[in-house]
Amino acid sequence: MKAAQLFVKALEAEGVRSIFGVPGEENLDFVEALRESSIKLVLTRHEQAAGFMAATWGRLTGETGVALSTLGPGATNLVTAAAYAQLGAMPMLMITGQKPIREHKQGLFQLVDVVDMMQPLTKYTRQIVSAPTIPARVREAFRRAEEERPGAVHLELPEDIARDTVEDAILLPTEYARRPSPDDAALVQAAEAITRAKHPILMIGAAANRQRTTVALRDFIDKLGIPFFTTQMGKGVIDEDHPLWLGNAALSDGDFVHRAIDAADVIINAGHDVVEKPPFFMRKGRRTVIHINFSSAEVDAVYFPQIEVVGDIAHTIERLTDALQTQDHWNFHYFDRVRDAFHQQLDDHARDSRFPMHPVRIVDDTRRFMPDDGVLCLDNGMYKIWYARYYRARQPNTVLLDNALATMGAGLPSAMAAKMVYPDRKVLAICGDGGFMMNAQELETAVRLKMDLVILLLRDDAYGMIRWKQGEMGYPDYGMVFGNPDFVAFAQAHGAHGHRPGSADEFLPTLERAFNAGGVHLIDLAIDYSDNHRILNEDIPRLSAAV
Repeated sequence: MKAAQLFVKALEAEGVRSIFGVPGEENLDFVEALRESSIKLVLTRHEQAAGFMAATWGRLTGETGVALSTLGPGATNLVTAAAYAQLGAMPMLMITGQKPIREHKQGLFQLVDVVDMMQPLTKYTRQIVSAPTIPARVREAFRRAEEERPGAVHLELPEDIARDTVEDAILLPTEYARRPSPDDAALVQAAEAITRAKHPILMIGAAANRQRTTVALRDFIDKLGIPFFTTQMGKGVIDEDHPLWLGNAALSDGDFVHRAIDAADVIINAGHDVVEKPPFFMRKGRRTVIHINFSSAEVDAVYFPQIEVVGDIAHTIERLTDALQTQDHWNFHYFDRVRDAFHQQLDDHARDSRFPMHPVRIVDDTRRFMPDDGVLCLDNGMYKIWYARYYRARQPNTVLLDNALATMGAGLPSAMAAKMVYPDRKVLAICGDGGFMMNAQELETAVRLKMDLVILLLRDDAYGMIRWKQGEMGYPDYGMVFGNPDFVAFAQAHGAHGHRPGSADEFLPTLERAFNAGGVHLIDLAIDYSDNHRILNEDIPRLSAAV
């Protein structure tokens, strides 16, 4: 068989069901092999979107998502998606084409050293130079992508190698890898610190967003009664309607949850690392932080844990749950006051009738409509802070946001991948007008794939988050405002349905109609960010300080 056919068979052996991408002439043997295989090629309109879809597939399934591009410009378009998967710990394989490596007649035309380019952005990157090595290269790429900490990997398949023939190739079996157990001495040290504490608190980060870890943490909280909070990428690991939830660290300081953090003498940190924007700032000598993760802590000026328990997070939490008992000297009264004040403040502006709409009203109406298993896929913008802080996630991986690379442009492709993984769930893409226009062409892809998908486009006609930061720094308003197309007509031109609510009271019924109608719908909703500074920088710090 051709080497390209062997490559595809190796992907089938790994359980690959879909590949997202934009092929080029250097991939044509590979594409022909795909046509004859069980794998579906999902043709996108831009390689970056293909990478975002593959990464999100990996994030939701734990299986490596696969993205395809040609050489040169196609491969360079995958760079942002590579960083998105690598920083966000999402297993993804990128397959890129290349000119013949033995002999070619086009000089340096389109020639980029893609393997070298991918080196700092991936866990593993290789050029395939011999057809018989394909099974080993593919197996190693998938192993690296999926082992903790997951991330991006890359294989380059040159055109002449893809056309080589190979005989008697043996596909390597996939292996079950047992996750490492925590060290007994470290477990004892952690358990003793928690037992001695007067005000322990639990923080749940992105790496805890695994099925077994969710169960283990729920048992830990329910047995011991220790209050908890989440990072942005840890939302939903435990139901945020749980009576012990203290909030989400959408801000790095000054929120209600930070009053609880300041009062804690031990913080049990399950699944956070410094890749995610800091949920709080450590200060020397203030408290003991216990790092529980698959790998040791990467020490930073804002994160230097005193105790590390390295190993499978779920197994570590299970062992701690067995080792610990509730203590009479544990005192959570102050945490209760913080929680009560936080929940009271959450309701402010929930029924605000202004238009353009207040962010809290938008979040509240979204939560009112979305079922507990509905999936929100957020692009990156000012609204992300409002959703992270105010939207209560009821189940794991139902609020997909990026607080690692924090790239714009991923919201729509991420939602499309989520809909493929969960065809029977409601999936809502939430994008700003800036981020949406970075991959707006994928509307055609969603329509072509006959998706039932709703896009909530929050329009302020500017790069709103940077504009807010610009004002916070005392600079004049400059260089952040842009024009927009008629988004309703834009959606219709792509074969989707467009809506534009004219009042706050019209938004929720419009959202309901869009989901009930089926197909691809875009809701162009004007948002009012005028309260950003007052609420986030003045009201919340003032009210929380009074607790």
